[in-house]
Amino acid sequence: KESVQTAPKTNNTRLENGKHFTGSLPSEVARILPFSWFAALAAVLCFQIFFLSSAVLHAQNSAAGTKDKVFRAGAALSNITPKIGYSINGNMRDVTVQQVHDDTYVRCMVLDDGENRLAIGVADLCMVYRETLDAAKSRAHEFTGIPVENMMISASHTHSAGTACGVFQSEPDPEYLEFLEHRIADAVIRANNKLAPARIGWAVGSEPTQVFNRRWRMKPPGQGTNPFGEVEPISSTQVEDIIDPGLPIISIQTPEGLPVALLANYSLHYVGGVGPGHVSADYFGMFADRMKQLLQTDHIDQPDFVAIMSNGTSGNINNNNNKGPRPVRPPYGRMKLVADIVAAEAYKAYQTIEYQDWVPLKSIQREISLGVRLPSQADIERAEGILATAKGPVLQEREEIYARETMLLKDYPKEVPVILQAFSLGDLAITAVPCEVFVEIGLEIKEKSPFQPTFMISLANGYNGYLPTPEHHKMGGYETWRARSSYLEENAAPKVTGTLFDLLEKLNTGR
Repeated sequence: KESVQTAPKTNNTRLENGKHFTGSLPSEVARILPFSWFAALAAVLCFQIFFLSSAVLHAQNSAAGTKDKVFRAGAALSNITPKIGYSINGNMRDVTVQQVHDDTYVRCMVLDDGENRLAIGVADLCMVYRETLDAAKSRAHEFTGIPVENMMISASHTHSAGTACGVFQSEPDPEYLEFLEHRIADAVIRANNKLAPARIGWAVGSEPTQVFNRRWRMKPPGQGTNPFGEVEPISSTQVEDIIDPGLPIISIQTPEGLPVALLANYSLHYVGGVGPGHVSADYFGMFADRMKQLLQTDHIDQPDFVAIMSNGTSGNINNNNNKGPRPVRPPYGRMKLVADIVAAEAYKAYQTIEYQDWVPLKSIQREISLGVRLPSQADIERAEGILATAKGPVLQEREEIYARETMLLKDYPKEVPVILQAFSLGDLAITAVPCEVFVEIGLEIKEKSPFQPTFMISLANGYNGYLPTPEHHKMGGYETWRARSSYLEENAAPKVTGTLFDLLEKLNTGR
């Protein structure tokens, strides 16, 4: 299933006072009667002046082109902080909320070129079900008219937020999922309600000091046992460190230059280091707060400013420097350091932006089917045996936890539908994938895309686990182990990449 969102252009010509010219004479001229040669001459002069001025106005409008088009934008946030006692995503064993260190939000911007509207939102969640996002988009569409295919909603991947998607031993509370449907929709609706004339620009920074590849290749390969009792290559000596230091930012300002919104994208999994049972938006939230400070958007005469950090292709990227010592920091210390460093680079890139008063907006979306790595009958029997001797209800051992995942996966279908999406904002493009995408995939998209710059938002429009390359599947390791966090076919990445390139080419047609 595929949908492309464009609209027919309009050619309404307006006079400077905003009224359409119909070709009829104004009443002031029609009432002139030539009772004398003076009156006749006056009438002729009035006719000449009127038609001459009309011709000039038409010529000016024709020459203006896009200058007559109005670009609008709006931004808003919506609180999604879970209740005390709810489940927290991101751990092998479930953790419940004991304290809220900082509130979690959905941060959203809506863009409008006069023909199409796009909504881009990022929720402070580890991951989120497609069903939840589909319901939120449907509700937002009812209030705004924005097509659901024009909404790109993703999770930031903080590991200290309310559970919105079942994985390992964390399961969402149905009440929280219903709450999320409304609050995510509200963020889109409120941003749409704030639409106002704006200008847009972008730049790309680079911050390589905070991203490290957490999967190592061995020379010679070592061996280890995975949770399924199988021997596979493991990593101990790092011989290459593939990362993406890119930090693209999109900035929205009022026509007078006051900041409205900023969307950033960085390929860093998350940082962590929170207190026990704490809710936190991680560095994603701290980055947003820091950008607000740097842009001095706390003045009463400025619009409400919303900064958004989206997760890039960080499936195999974290913030742990395994090449040297790791300084011990107090809770939230490293998180704040990362946020400050990344925000400083974003602010540096922000200074170089050249703004445009109008850019065309397009979207395209396609649903594809990808295979599922289902457990065999032998896998199921082994898992049953492990769980039969496990001490519960909280599973402690790695094999026990993956045995539970095996029993849950055995009822999955052979194929699952996956939403792939691409937006174009003038010469810039954004792709979206509902997975924890490996960095090599994101780098390939950036390099070969017909749009420059291009970046990818991961964990968007649903959750379908990790997306390693086929080469990484051969290496094995946590990101490839079969579970609800990693279940797509081994050849999923090339299929996703090929589809995204096709979508980008279609957006590029007619540019």
